[in-house]
Amino acid sequence: MTDQSATSPQGSADAAAGSQSSHSQKVVSADEGSTFETLSNLWPYIWPSDRPDLKRRVLLAVFALIIAKFITVLSPYFFAWATDALTGETAGLPSFLVAPVMLVLAYNAARVLAVAFNQLRDALFARVGQHAVRQLAIMTFRHLHRLSLRFHLARRTGGLSRVIERGVKGIESIVRFTILNGVPTVFEFAIMAAVIWYQFGFFYVVIVAVMIVAYVWFTIKCSNWRIEIRREMNDSDTEANSKAIDSLLNFETVKYFGNEKMEASRFDASMAKYETAATKTWTSLAWLNLGQTVILGFGMAACMALSAKAVMTGEQNIGDFVLINALLMQISIPLNFIGFLYREIRQGLADIEAMFDLLLVPAEIMDKESAEPLKAVAGKIVFKDVKFHYDADRHILKGINFEVPAGKTIAIVGPSGAGKSTISRLLFRFYDVTDGAVEIDGQDVRDVTQASVRDAIGMVPQDTVLFNDTIAYNIRYGRPEATDEEVREAARMAQIHDFIENLPQGYASEVGERGLKLSGGEKQRVAIARTILKSPPILILDEATSALDTHTEREIQSALDQVARNRTTLVIAHRLSTVVNADQIIVLEAGRIAERGTHTELLDKDGLYASMWARQREADEAEERLRAARENDDLGIVTRGQTADYVPAK
Repeated sequence: MTDQSATSPQGSADAAAGSQSSHSQKVVSADEGSTFETLSNLWPYIWPSDRPDLKRRVLLAVFALIIAKFITVLSPYFFAWATDALTGETAGLPSFLVAPVMLVLAYNAARVLAVAFNQLRDALFARVGQHAVRQLAIMTFRHLHRLSLRFHLARRTGGLSRVIERGVKGIESIVRFTILNGVPTVFEFAIMAAVIWYQFGFFYVVIVAVMIVAYVWFTIKCSNWRIEIRREMNDSDTEANSKAIDSLLNFETVKYFGNEKMEASRFDASMAKYETAATKTWTSLAWLNLGQTVILGFGMAACMALSAKAVMTGEQNIGDFVLINALLMQISIPLNFIGFLYREIRQGLADIEAMFDLLLVPAEIMDKESAEPLKAVAGKIVFKDVKFHYDADRHILKGINFEVPAGKTIAIVGPSGAGKSTISRLLFRFYDVTDGAVEIDGQDVRDVTQASVRDAIGMVPQDTVLFNDTIAYNIRYGRPEATDEEVREAARMAQIHDFIENLPQGYASEVGERGLKLSGGEKQRVAIARTILKSPPILILDEATSALDTHTEREIQSALDQVARNRTTLVIAHRLSTVVNADQIIVLEAGRIAERGTHTELLDKDGLYASMWARQREADEAEERLRAARENDDLGIVTRGQTADYVPAK
């Protein structure tokens, strides 16, 4: 019997997992530990201490498989006895089984019962296996969310999703094939060997043993060779998927530059590597199956030749000849399955290798063991001599000191690369400061839980990315338990309720992937609405209007002003016109505070802020003249002074 197990592009393998109740499960990679260590780490998921119902299912499945194996071993005897009955040799047979028809019926009944108990075993164990898969999958998912922003900024989404997909399927393969099939296969083989020894003698067992050793050795050698091909195929598959997802996420950019052919060529180059590796996989499978068949053929031929000779000399009857053939055919099934099992376990280990590599990535930002939630958040923010760098050779913040009193608004402005957005990331504790401290109400954010810090802060980012779901879902994301009326009230405050109501499906309208069905201003209003719904004591506006035109900016600014009322607000701005009413403005330059004061005080200083204000005023005035010129051109009027900035369309 040859093994027809196809090798799908679902890929790669390793090991592991740990205790269900711990977030720091021990993970054993393929290079660090054996398959046995991997299975021992998987055992708490298969025999969960808190699920007695699943334990009962495991025991019942084991009982069913034992019954199935005994029936499997017994069925060849019915076949042999039926043969003897047909030839008239009925000596030693039970009287009720002497009739050949009864023996034939008993043989087929045994085969049906064996299959029935095997299927019962699979059905009983299904929930156990899927429970293990689910627990390990959610463990990986949670770990990914615990990893730092640094990791997620460097990730490739398409490749990461494929790694998780293959890893989950690899876990399922290991659980199913090792626990559900591996142990019973070895058990069945041991019974078969004992029966052959008892029925035909030691020499037959020696031949079978040599056949098994040769079969297993050949299978392991070939499987190890094929694993390397499998890894190569997985790498190509991951690369191709990453490029495909990246290209589709940037669909508009591809169209803008007319680079469809280039994207197709990049994808095809990765698929060509996958094609080569996949071809090698199928070719190697063909050689493996051929070798296994040859080894089984020689072993079966030797045993049957001995039995045929014994029949001719009268030492055995025809039933014995049929029995040894049936037993050898029966033993070839678990023997072949051992080869299949080894390959599936090794390939399953390869399939979860990259997934468990993710579990070995340490979380950069961790709560202290003694960390407690923030206490009674009023909203006072203090940066004490904060220094920070992403890379040791490039310092971003160089001793930042400022304070935001509770309920006040402070704005941070400065040229690009000055470190403005880094300040918000440190406050959110996406990163820890290199030196100094960030405090909320006198509590260092490193000494309290991350969850409580983020619960206390609302963010309206520059680039709002929405979930591919309804508008209602995206607004309610600020507070998932909010009622429909609270969602609508938040939308009213964000000045987007009327727009939503005029949509054909209203709040049930889908926003598309990353919210691309909405305009920039509409997405920003949704972001404002969900922040209103969250109702945090601290608000961060990270260049929330910088990507919008002046008219839309003015509309959204009024909504932001309403949100910021009575909240501690940190405004990170590019457009200075949005921060003129701030209680204090901090001007950053090259990671240091260059100036600070109110809008009027900074203009009086005639320094960096004043020069930035002058440049932006000139740009705004030019934009106003351009808009007026376009409006006049639509009316057929061009006024003096506008032609220098605008060339009307022909």
